[in-house]
Amino acid sequence: MTSTAASCLLFLTMKSFEEAELCFPELLNSSCRKAMRPHSVSILTYILLTSISLITVTLNLLVIISISHFKQLHTPTNLLLLSLAVSDFFVGFLVFFQIVLIEGCWLLGDLMCILYYVLDYIITSASVGTMVLISVDRYVAICDPLHYPNKVTQKRVKICVCLSWICSAFLQTLLLKDNLEQPGRYNSCFGECVFVINYVVGLADLFLSFIGPVTVIIVLYMRVFVVAVSHARAMRSHTAAFSIKCSVSVTAKKSELKAARTLGVVVVVFLVCICPYFCVALTGQDTLLNASTAAFVINLFYFNSCLNPVIYAFFYPWFRKSIRLIVTLKILQPGSCGTNMR
Repeated sequence: MTSTAASCLLFLTMKSFEEAELCFPELLNSSCRKAMRPHSVSILTYILLTSISLITVTLNLLVIISISHFKQLHTPTNLLLLSLAVSDFFVGFLVFFQIVLIEGCWLLGDLMCILYYVLDYIITSASVGTMVLISVDRYVAICDPLHYPNKVTQKRVKICVCLSWICSAFLQTLLLKDNLEQPGRYNSCFGECVFVINYVVGLADLFLSFIGPVTVIIVLYMRVFVVAVSHARAMRSHTAAFSIKCSVSVTAKKSELKAARTLGVVVVVFLVCICPYFCVALTGQDTLLNASTAAFVINLFYFNSCLNPVIYAFFYPWFRKSIRLIVTLKILQPGSCGTNMR
């Protein structure tokens, strides 16, 4: 009797331990298993991702409110920053969803799984498109300053931003069409969140969403850098002879050079953060990465959205001033939208 009782106790203990490892303990034969890791590591990851999510959402919300509210900030360049802030704002919520996947279990259902990936792809694609527009904006401002006010208007920028988001939504929805029609069709067990795309389509998306845009960004900013350096040298020179040689058409305002430098930092940080993610996808080595490396690459990709407002705070006095006005609630005063932000 003692031996039988001990065997039953051992069986129940093993059964409980086995169930504790399952995403859905009630589905013994079809549930995915949880990723077993130390409790302290899970807690630290929860705190880190929650902090990144909250900071990203808060900072980008400040950027959105600042540019939307203050009329003096309604410039073509700032409209592009507004588009970038909107995409970064949504990334903050996507980071929050990463918390759900810490234990390797997706508990929100198949439909939410595919919607998560669709939203992720749309935001990523729109961010890259906005970076291309920022590069074009700086290229025209530095290399063709005389025609910049006529070529780059608020109306044209709004149209370009809207087209960027619409094209991103259309392309990514088309890309994940099969997954949207039948959510969870590629899951091997309950609690898994995966999607599959055609190799050719995926390769085309990689070119349209990464290789092509990044090539355009690098080429344009290399040109901007060369011209900006020559303009900086021209402005440092006060000799009459040099002033005569420099035509007005290649003279850029100091503010435009500063904007080019600031946005150049934004672009470089963006490339540093997203390149590891896309390079892994490009080489097809994602299956060879361990969990820690994969998590680092993904979180570095998301962390870029938290860095952009920090860069603005360092380089843009108007952003620091707007934060003070928002935090002190002076933004609620009548006529605050006309505040001088310079």
